[in-house]
Amino acid sequence: MATTRIGLDQLPPAARAAVEEHTGPLLAVEESTEGFNSEIAARVTSASGTWHIKGLRTDHPRAWTQRREATIAPFLTNLAPALRWRVETAGWELLGFEALNGHHANYAPGSPDLPEVATLLRRLGETPCPDIELRRAEQRLEHYAAHPDDLHYFAGTHLLHTDLNDANVLVNAHAPQGDRAHLVDWAWATRGAAWLDAGYWTIWLIAAGHTPTSAEDWAAEIPAWHTAPPEGITAFAAANDNIWSEISTTDPDPWTLRLATAADAWHAHRGTG
Repeated sequence: MATTRIGLDQLPPAARAAVEEHTGPLLAVEESTEGFNSEIAARVTSASGTWHIKGLRTDHPRAWTQRREATIAPFLTNLAPALRWRVETAGWELLGFEALNGHHANYAPGSPDLPEVATLLRRLGETPCPDIELRRAEQRLEHYAAHPDDLHYFAGTHLLHTDLNDANVLVNAHAPQGDRAHLVDWAWATRGAAWLDAGYWTIWLIAAGHTPTSAEDWAAEIPAWHTAPPEGITAFAAANDNIWSEISTTDPDPWTLRLATAADAWHAHRGTG
């Protein structure tokens, strides 16, 4: 369920002042319509720079997602925007990230963004998982796996993003080739099997118009994909079919229904492919 978004000007004066201690007086504020987890999301500019600000009330049920992003940020060099500052005051926690230029990734067949996203996921696969508290993939999927014995396929020690929504991938076409894509929104960072992010990407690719075969061909661009046993991939497809069926039933709208259709198509393909 999406979190209700408010404008930066609705913050308590003390929280706004704490932000401006880092930025200086704000000259421009562009509220974001993307994302679901933050109450505050805006790109702000002052005389000294530009930042992307995310914020939640400290008593918000999802306040843990904000803390997770702040904790993991130092370990995401060359993967995500850098965290420049963090403030907690007047009942709010606010994170100031490096503001990246670019567009949300286009996952459609033939998109020039696809090789850049594949390169990004390869970089992620080479990034050590930090020794911080993270949920485990087998925990997150335990209520959705078709069989309890399937959960061992998802366990591992690798750092995962797990939310490959195209809105979470920013692509700067003017950056050097092979270094154009970055991942934002690490609230659902997880520890698990190295190939799972390629699997999560597969569902979003199908939702963007790929056939299951084409989507798996792109997943195969990620070396970790080749470490996955075929039965493990099939088990993962089944679990995600259950996840998206639940989400689309609980919160039906065009995008959740589109993902549910994609997950179902992939599960059907794995059953016959």
